[in-house]
Order: sequence, then C-alpha cells, then structure tokens
Amino acid sequence: MADTRADEDAVLAANGGFYAAIETGDLDLMSSLWLPGDETVCVHPGSEPLRGTAAILRSWTVVMASLSYVQFFLTDVAVHVRGDVASVFCSENVLSAGDDASVESFAGGRAVATNMFARTRTAAGSVWQLWAHHASPVLNGAGDPP
Repeated sequence: MADTRADEDAVLAANGGFYAAIETGDLDLMSSLWLPGDETVCVHPGSEPLRGTAAILRSWTVVMASLSYVQFFLTDVAVHVRGDVASVFCSENVLSAGDDASVESFAGGRAVATNMFARTRTAAGSVWQLWAHHASPVLNGAGDPP
C-alpha cells in the first residue's frame, strides 16, 4: 500500500505541476510534463482533439500568452493508479483575465477534466508524464441541461 500511496502522491504532484505551468506561463515546465511523441492527446474545452506533443505545446503557448491572469481551484479530485498508467479526474474552477487586467475583465468558469499519466522510467528513477488531457465545460446557465 505504501508504494500505491507514493505513486498517487507523485501523480498528484505532476497534476499540480500541470496547472502551475498554466498559471505561471511556464512553457519549460509544461514541456517537461508531457510525454514526447505523436500518441499524446489534448482536448481544450469546446475544441477538437490535438494530437502530438508539438501541437499540444503550441496550443498551450497560445493559451498562456492570451491570459494576463489565470488561477485554478481544483475540486472533486480523484486519482487512480494501475501499474504504469494513472488518471486524475477533477473539476477545474477557473478564474481568468485577458489583456485588460481590470476588475471587469475577470471571468470565472468551470470544467471537468481527465488527465492521464504514464510512468516513464529512467536511470535516475521514474517520472509521471501527461499522456492525455481532456477538459469539458460545465454549463450552469438557465435552461442548460442538468
């Protein structure tokens, strides 16, 4: 059980690093978190899937450059580890602002996300890297389906 808990903690740390990279606009950190290659997938809310780490990192560069402020408050976090694959399911409660950092430019939103990780083993140990990220907006307006 200790190994499982250690793996869960490591996956949650990698998951936290993912959101920290977005919040701080740290492309180097974001790059280190994704598995290299063409098998990775990222689905931004309301968008078509992006395939391949190069395309995914380009998309995050655009996202991070377009926000003067973003902060994630993660809730309903659940982590599951099965061998060398792990998943994190969570709600992303997001506060953001565009180029105009005035109070009026701030907006909030919510998405549910699935983050899939794969363990990469190296001579120095192992690291959990993103294999897939999928975020879907939660609609809460009047008349929206429950």
